[in-house]
Amino acid sequence: MKTIPVYRTPMIPPKGQVREWLLVDATDVPLGRLASQVAKFLRGKHKPMFAPQWSLGAAVIVINAEKVLLTGKKAQQKIYVRHTGYPGGQRHIPVFRLTPEEVIHHAVKGMLPKNKLGSRMLRNLFVYVGPSHPHLAQQPKPVSLAL
Repeated sequence: MKTIPVYRTPMIPPKGQVREWLLVDATDVPLGRLASQVAKFLRGKHKPMFAPQWSLGAAVIVINAEKVLLTGKKAQQKIYVRHTGYPGGQRHIPVFRLTPEEVIHHAVKGMLPKNKLGSRMLRNLFVYVGPSHPHLAQQPKPVSLAL
């Protein structure tokens, strides 16, 4: 019996696309909801051309990071745990010791793919305390997070 060859259409990423810039205000937005929306924009899932193997997402600027909402008792009780890889190397870092930029960065990083593509996507995240940012030349579009 003869087998029929299978021809697959190659998926070629589009060339010459300009990365869009989005501005997100973190004022009174719960941390998890902010992180999931920002991760969606970084991956490019808001675009009709989304493909998981491409990095076609937007560059995201988060302002007013100090006003992000930590619900419940997370501000006093949440602890990030990491390990150095050496015996006795487990480190516990409470959330109140971290800066607001680090907290948002850590939350978004946890919602991106754990591979090289996720690391490349995370480079397009810019988090700032206060309403000002140095990316005015890119003319970011303000995005309201539908909660």
